[in-house]
Amino acid sequence: PPPFPPGAGAGGPHSQHPQVGNATGGVGGAPPPNNDSYFTETRKGEVNELRTLLRSFDKERNPLRKREVIKKVIAYMTLGIDVSRLFSDMMLLVETRDLVVKKMVYLFLCNYATTNPELAQMCTNTLQKDCSNEDPMVRGFALRALCSLQLPQMVEYISEPLRKSLTDPHGYVRKTGVMGCLKLYHLNRDFADSCGLVDILYDLLKDNDTNVVTNCIYVLNEIMREDGGMRMNRAIMLHLLNRLHEFSEFGVMAVLDLVPRYRVANSDEAFAIMNLLDPLLRTSNSGVALAVVRCFFALTEQTGDDPLVMQRQVVDRVKMPMITLTAGGSAELVYSLLKHVDVLSQRFPGVFDDEYRQFYVRYNEPTHIKYLKVSILPKVANANNAPDIIGELSEYVGDIDARLSRLAVRNMARIACSNAGGDWGAEHVVGKLVEFLDLNVAHVSAEAANALKDVLRKNPSLREHVAPPLPRALKYTTDPIGKASIIWLLGELSDISNEAPYVLEKLIDSYDTISNASVKMALLTATMKMFFKRPPEVQKMLGRLLKYATDDVSTQDVHDRALYYYRLLKSSPQIAEQILSNLSACVAIEKTFAEEDDSDMHAALMNEFNSLSIIYGQTSENFIDEEHRVVPAMMAEENVEGAAASLLNDGPAHAHQPSTNFEQPHPKPTSATNGTAPSAAVVDLLDFGDSTPTPAPIAAPSNDGLLLNPNASMTGEAFQKMWGEIASPTLTDSFGLKNLPNTADTEGALGKLFLNTMASGELPTELKFFLYAQESHSGSYLLVQAVISKSSPSFSYTIKTNATDASKKCNSLVDKMKSALVGFM
Repeated sequence: PPPFPPGAGAGGPHSQHPQVGNATGGVGGAPPPNNDSYFTETRKGEVNELRTLLRSFDKERNPLRKREVIKKVIAYMTLGIDVSRLFSDMMLLVETRDLVVKKMVYLFLCNYATTNPELAQMCTNTLQKDCSNEDPMVRGFALRALCSLQLPQMVEYISEPLRKSLTDPHGYVRKTGVMGCLKLYHLNRDFADSCGLVDILYDLLKDNDTNVVTNCIYVLNEIMREDGGMRMNRAIMLHLLNRLHEFSEFGVMAVLDLVPRYRVANSDEAFAIMNLLDPLLRTSNSGVALAVVRCFFALTEQTGDDPLVMQRQVVDRVKMPMITLTAGGSAELVYSLLKHVDVLSQRFPGVFDDEYRQFYVRYNEPTHIKYLKVSILPKVANANNAPDIIGELSEYVGDIDARLSRLAVRNMARIACSNAGGDWGAEHVVGKLVEFLDLNVAHVSAEAANALKDVLRKNPSLREHVAPPLPRALKYTTDPIGKASIIWLLGELSDISNEAPYVLEKLIDSYDTISNASVKMALLTATMKMFFKRPPEVQKMLGRLLKYATDDVSTQDVHDRALYYYRLLKSSPQIAEQILSNLSACVAIEKTFAEEDDSDMHAALMNEFNSLSIIYGQTSENFIDEEHRVVPAMMAEENVEGAAASLLNDGPAHAHQPSTNFEQPHPKPTSATNGTAPSAAVVDLLDFGDSTPTPAPIAAPSNDGLLLNPNASMTGEAFQKMWGEIASPTLTDSFGLKNLPNTADTEGALGKLFLNTMASGELPTELKFFLYAQESHSGSYLLVQAVISKSSPSFSYTIKTNATDASKKCNSLVDKMKSALVGFM
């Protein structure tokens, strides 16, 4: 009989669901559906229908149909539908040579093993057998599934396959085994300790496969998290640094996370490590770049020089890579990078000032990035760029987004308060804010009034510019914050504003209509200040206000403040005047408001750079519970001489043969072998001014025989002179592009191959680049003029060189350019 009644989903005329089983090959007799169709709503009885199909697999010869049915089971499981009734049927399918089916069955078993522990235990023989399969992928899948069952009774079955996997000849199986060690540790910590897993993992740090080493670092950090993470000694650290060029970006970040916990032997070693890490700043991975910055900050603390001076030089070095990374990528990555720039611009003012245009808002950016960029602009303002920044912020004031316009007004005031634009800047900002008071936009007028209050406290000499529009602005302002700020300003400027007492008198007479407490408080304070400046005009209205306020039972603060003022006046008017005048005390221009002084917080955030602390703007102890907080442990001190030389002698060129045989570090780790002194031919890439030479990064040789210098430099004058001296081009040609890259993508792709940009620009019809590279062996230069056409994307180039065997070297350089731009071809 057919598995479905007619019209009930088995291909009948009223079926609204995909069929599950037919002899024509696909699920339901149709071609295999799209992936989205697996996640459709189910109807009653389909789980039983799937069971029928699973039990008929021994007669089914079409492997694709088997896959489709199992995919349907996995889809139901993903949607949260209980398909545990199929556990025994799915368990029988584990005996197959189809890797896709096997992987899906393993996923199903791991998901429902805790609810069916007895049945899960029955498949252990099959999983153990698969752990010895000749196919390394099968061995890895089976081991991962076996370790993921998470059943206490499985420990004895896991240990032997896990031990064999750590010595498996294939790297995939070994790295899966390393992660299995962590699962075994969480399953039974005592058993894992008795097996000596930590010692085994330390031995695997010498593995030839860097993926295995990466997993070892993460697993050791997790296992030893209560002790502050993975313990290390100098031999381990130098070995990992020497192999850094072999790691993937994920692995590089794992190694870089260890560097801040490393104690250098001396300042020479610190500079050597910084120069070794410097080439990583050219990466397109923002995580790696920020991890390098964090390493630099940690190493500068150990050089013996002033850390702030050294860190400022570091920020100046990493500024351009960080700015480049903010120009592209996902919105989340850009926001994270901008938060780091925000902290750095406050901690080291002036470093990012020349790149202020990079923080202008683009129309298509998400709102959270717009808000952050507007907040950064006043922090990169100085006397030279303040007019441009103020003009840009003025444009944002009229934006339809109320929060963005408020931020623009607020940050214009910050430029005036910080005196970043000088006397002209403060006066210009006040003029703009006074104009905003008359705008027929409630939130802009309110924010402008609030901003003027802060500016006046920092720049009392601008009182004459602020006073005239205040009475008029108070009539039309409806926002409570704006109204309170204008009332405060009227109290401050009542000696030069003739209308001030009469404007406030109207408010006092309509006191019962005021509902906002902040407006009432501002009215009390302003009237008190005005009383001591113009007593005859204010005496009677002050008496009425105090009566209204003391009778006000709607707000306790207002009642208490009015009673306080009344008793103060009754006790001693002279003391009252002195107290009220202190409330108007100005803040020195070189100081910041107390609520904005977070210099101590920024100093603490430098220790948690490249973490969520930067995003949240507070240290981890404020948002991570103590039980979950991990305080990284610094490496124990060692007396090692010549460590920088060791880093040189065992550098990247010799990384495939580790020179140190290290063991698990203990509280008293063994010291590394002394090395020779560093070569005098190397240069200080970071230009820290250190008298001791430090190692330059070694460029990896290319397959085409052209080895380029990663530290090549050339001035614009030298480029023009050499270009003119070489009469005819060595090579001129072009190749097509499928996609049109932008300027930043092109420079970044070519820069990774050490083809540096001298100048670039975008024209209406083309992108133009002037590039140069230097051959490492001969020191000869290769100059390139490249043009990318926008109409029909193509890359045209003209190469000139003074090298011997010029034609061959130019062809090799073209191959490099094509490999760099392969993503656009």
